[in-house]
Amino acid sequence: MKFFDVTIPKFLLVGVINTLIGALVMFLLYNLAGCSYWLSSAANYLVGGTVSYFLNKYFTFRNRERSWAQVLRFALTVALCWLIAYGLAKPLTLRLLAGAGEKLQTNAAMIVGMGLYVVLNYLGQRFFAFQSSKSEDTDDHMAD
Repeated sequence: MKFFDVTIPKFLLVGVINTLIGALVMFLLYNLAGCSYWLSSAANYLVGGTVSYFLNKYFTFRNRERSWAQVLRFALTVALCWLIAYGLAKPLTLRLLAGAGEKLQTNAAMIVGMGLYVVLNYLGQRFFAFQSSKSEDTDDHMAD
């Protein structure tokens, strides 16, 4: 399996769709509904994660496995990537923007968290959640 293949642009396209939908939810909840950083960012990944699961499963990775184990691997990937990305983003951004207002710091932290999440999530989905067997992988990429 090559690391750089057709899955990367497909994943990025799906990511644009997820990001637009999820970020809209996140920023509306934080800025208009007054929800917390953690609740707003979690809602982003609950909504965006649902869209991501189906688009990445069938479009990006062309995975046809039907199992609860796969759903669990996907949910675990999303949860861990979210916790790591946003857990690192907030303290890092607060340090970098120490003199800025709280709203700016938190909005910037959410943007940094999104960027970290993309990288971690691609790796997790490709090599853990939607990892296919060698024979399926060969068959799928022959169709490209």
